[in-house]
Amino acid sequence: QLQLVESGGGSVQPGGSLRLSCAASGSTLDPYAIGWLRQAPGKERERISCISDNGISLYSDSVKGRFTISRDNAKSTVYLQMNGLKPEDTGVYYCAAIWRSCALEFNSWGQGTQVTVSS
Repeated sequence: QLQLVESGGGSVQPGGSLRLSCAASGSTLDPYAIGWLRQAPGKERERISCISDNGISLYSDSVKGRFTISRDNAKSTVYLQMNGLKPEDTGVYYCAAIWRSCALEFNSWGQGTQVTVSS
């Protein structure tokens, strides 16, 4: 079974950048679509990006043009490069996996990493 561990969260000022990593173990990453979701305090969890098994990437309107998802199957890692961070990007960021397609519901989750954007 695929296990996921996020890293790279932290505190940053508005306009700053962070790169999150999602390291997979227990299975090869190749056939999985990997997504990034976030949950702000008092809000529902939001899907913000996903990359399919063949590299097609999707973004929510809230992060499009600022965030970039990528994958390195050889390293079993998916990345989320976050630029132009805003206070409303604050939250716990989770990576999640599903077989092949971003159109399906995720069924494996990491434990999350906190991102705080504040001056």
